[in-house]
Amino acid sequence: MTEPNLKTQPIPNNNDNIRADPFVQKLLSRMPDEVSDSFTEKQLTYLLTSLGSRRWGSHKIDLRTTVGFFRWRYYFVFLFGRNRRELSRLEKRLSVVAKALLLTMVLLFSLLVVYLLKSAAGIDLFPGFSLGIWGWFKGEFL
Repeated sequence: MTEPNLKTQPIPNNNDNIRADPFVQKLLSRMPDEVSDSFTEKQLTYLLTSLGSRRWGSHKIDLRTTVGFFRWRYYFVFLFGRNRRELSRLEKRLSVVAKALLLTMVLLFSLLVVYLLKSAAGIDLFPGFSLGIWGWFKGEFL
């Protein structure tokens, strides 16, 4: 007795059969029957876990467009939204570095604003010493 082809059967209500998942059905429909029938439930579960997370979700900003350049067309995608997936070890490290850089830039900008406010108020912390930032700022913007 042969097993029925589960790729074309309707999706059952229970989640016991991994072959009933729409992503797995689409994946299996793209390969020959002898190959798709050779996958075990465990293999399909791992395929779903590794490839199934590539589906698009809803994003706060979702900008997709194409640009023509001579005879070629290039696509451009900009997505912005909350990250709901697990980060890899490298992504976690890069995230820490990016946060540190952002914090450093915010801190330096804040110090610059405080320095400019101090200089505008005429407060001299070290008499006879200046970084020259206030003079440059006044010359350029005021």
